[in-house]
Amino acid sequence: MTAGKPRRPTGRDVAQLAGVSQATVSLVFSGSEAGHRVSETTRQRVLDAARGLGYRPQAAGRQLRLGRSGMALLAVPNLQGPFFGRVLAGVHEEAARHGLAVVVSSGWNAATLAEAATTSRFDGLLICSPDDSQLGELPPGTPAVFLDADPATAGGAPTVELDLAGGMRAVVAHLVALGHRRLGRLRSSHAAYTFRVRQAAFEQAAQGLEVLELGVQLNQGAAAARLAGLELLDRPDRPRAVVCDDDVVASGLYQAAAELRLRIPADVSVVGIDNVAVAGLLAPPLTTLDLPGEQLGRAGIAALAGVLRGEPVSPVEPLATSLIVRSSTTAA
Repeated sequence: MTAGKPRRPTGRDVAQLAGVSQATVSLVFSGSEAGHRVSETTRQRVLDAARGLGYRPQAAGRQLRLGRSGMALLAVPNLQGPFFGRVLAGVHEEAARHGLAVVVSSGWNAATLAEAATTSRFDGLLICSPDDSQLGELPPGTPAVFLDADPATAGGAPTVELDLAGGMRAVVAHLVALGHRRLGRLRSSHAAYTFRVRQAAFEQAAQGLEVLELGVQLNQGAAAARLAGLELLDRPDRPRAVVCDDDVVASGLYQAAAELRLRIPADVSVVGIDNVAVAGLLAPPLTTLDLPGEQLGRAGIAALAGVLRGEPVSPVEPLATSLIVRSSTTAA
């Protein structure tokens, strides 16, 4: 005998589990101004009940009534960048709680972004780590949130930033504590706010130290970093510690060190930024600055959902970064 198809949970089931009325459940999932009548405690109870039951509101009808698509666009500069995979994971996790579906794209510029903002395909935009060429003025009233971006170019839209300055201080302090006074630096030559902030923070933290630095085109990945690494390490006055602008660059430096028969960390200590999966897979595992990509994504989509509900979005404190010390660094 074939078992019957499981019954799909309804708003009535959610209301019963949460101990509220069906009207309250409807208000929570309405996405409208009326939803403001529900307290945050009650709202969270309804969302928890819905998640526990696997309840999904009938989105099509609700979105038709509201004149919305139920979709948001996440714009990232490079789909192949592993850090953006962490951001996307956080975005998807939080978007489900707000009844939003997310489309991710890296094939955009100022014109295509403005076009996306003026069509009915997307309810709002989430713009992450844009480079300078991708930014332009969005149409007035565009629901948008910027992640890891310059607040001065956000046009008053909410922004969520990372504490890169605090992180760079931790990186340099770690190397100084190990006795390093001469640092190498493989920095991104990409024209983007996030890398300007990293560079300014590094320069401030490294005042009084000797620094040898080279630029790397991040879009060319580990291959470009390998070439820069060969140039930096194959010199008589090579630095004994190198700070890389991300973990992919650090992996290219590992390749360069291996070709030059230099040992990490005995001959050169290496620090990366991002803490993506490759960091723990390198041999030896990479000391790196953890940028909380998942948290960045969750905070961004939560802010965008608030914008779409017409709520005032409170400023978000820069998200804390943390140094993950592994075995790629040692005493000078």
